[in-house]
Amino acid sequence: MQFSRLTKRGILLGLSAPQLIALSIALLTVVAALYTTDASGIAWTSPIWSLAALTAVIPIGGRKIVEWMPIVTRWTWRSAHEQLTYRRRITRPRPIGTLSLPGDAASLREWNDPETGAVMIQDPHARTLTAVVAVSHSAFALLDPDEQNRRVVGWGRALAGACRSGRIARLQVSERTLPDSGTGLSEWWERHGINDGSWAVSTYRDLIERAGPAGERHATTIALSLDLTAAARQVRTQGGGIRGAATVLRQEMTALTAALRAADLTVGSWLTADELGMILRTAYDPAIAVDLERHPQIGRSLATAGPVAVAESWDRLRTDTAFHAVLWISEWPRSQVFPGFLSPLVFSNGIQRTVSLHYLPVRADQAARDLRKKKTELISDAHQRNRIGQIEDATATAEYDDLLHQEADLTAGHGVLRTTGLICVTAPTVDELEAAVASIEQAAIQSSCETRRLVGQQAQAFTAAALPLCRSV
Repeated sequence: MQFSRLTKRGILLGLSAPQLIALSIALLTVVAALYTTDASGIAWTSPIWSLAALTAVIPIGGRKIVEWMPIVTRWTWRSAHEQLTYRRRITRPRPIGTLSLPGDAASLREWNDPETGAVMIQDPHARTLTAVVAVSHSAFALLDPDEQNRRVVGWGRALAGACRSGRIARLQVSERTLPDSGTGLSEWWERHGINDGSWAVSTYRDLIERAGPAGERHATTIALSLDLTAAARQVRTQGGGIRGAATVLRQEMTALTAALRAADLTVGSWLTADELGMILRTAYDPAIAVDLERHPQIGRSLATAGPVAVAESWDRLRTDTAFHAVLWISEWPRSQVFPGFLSPLVFSNGIQRTVSLHYLPVRADQAARDLRKKKTELISDAHQRNRIGQIEDATATAEYDDLLHQEADLTAGHGVLRTTGLICVTAPTVDELEAAVASIEQAAIQSSCETRRLVGQQAQAFTAAALPLCRSV
């Protein structure tokens, strides 16, 4: 398999809108100084036009200086308005039905579906309704290549169904590592043990009860988000309101369950409020995960699953008992790779992390318009470069070839999805966090991927990467 390249085209000659604005300011300053004064005016205004030109062409951290300005400005505004920290107000309870999460996620509401028992999360601003299902699978890395390809095709069909629906806003696949509490040994003994009352059985049971964490385990969830705006007609047909939206979402849940089973995935139950509360609680407070798993009667309320305190820094986030850093998979493999190319990243031992893949389905008509627009822009840019004598580089040619492949796939009936990969790395201290981030970056290189650490938006990125709520960055 092979992935398309990240589009880096600008509005004109590869220049982005901020770059064009900065260069236009520099050019207008020079022209105004030349026509209002004489050549000396250009020298007097040189600090203005030279600064504008330099900010448009000098890169820092993979971006031009002018492209950093919106991020730095927003960060400065949030810092001045004390929006980088969060403290739960324990004396002021939240309204019933809302989630106690920081930031813009505070508006999320819960709805417990009476038919399936699943909890549905409503976002009144983005107008989405989300449900989460737990999935499991056999050891994919141990399968032969033909079986791996067959299962990848089945997963592709499941994603194609989301594209054809037209009502799906987003699919989020989250694969996270959790500390093993030792309960797996107890569950195995309950299923396979022979309780004959002998001394050996009593000793073995005592050892199992005293056994502590023995490593880590992996858990996978798939979050399905319904676009209430696109499904407005179906919601009205089902009675309207949250009940009508829940009915439409149940239809999509049934279709997704069937597609996942056809892809040889073991589909568990759709998460209840307590199960989702457990995930949210351990995301912000990972140190309590083992205790909560050993005592399933406490700490699972979704209404109180949020953090007690959050402090956001420029390149990391601190929550109750851990530090977090979110990485963005900026480049997927550019050459042919096997289906299990993410194995070095997924099987990174000793690191607590969450890999989230966000799939945004695009309707066929909208995808066709976008492809035609991009194709026209590429051809126009190539013609403009030929006129000014600029040499055509291999990157533009490769991007045009990727566009032709996407157009051919769309014509053949395949769906188009915009995929975003995020990795949330968690550690108890800053030093351990930096070491874990370095290990994950190296594992991503071995997976033929390129990662970039997000800055100035770690809090928002954390909710998108670590929480299975189909949040955007």
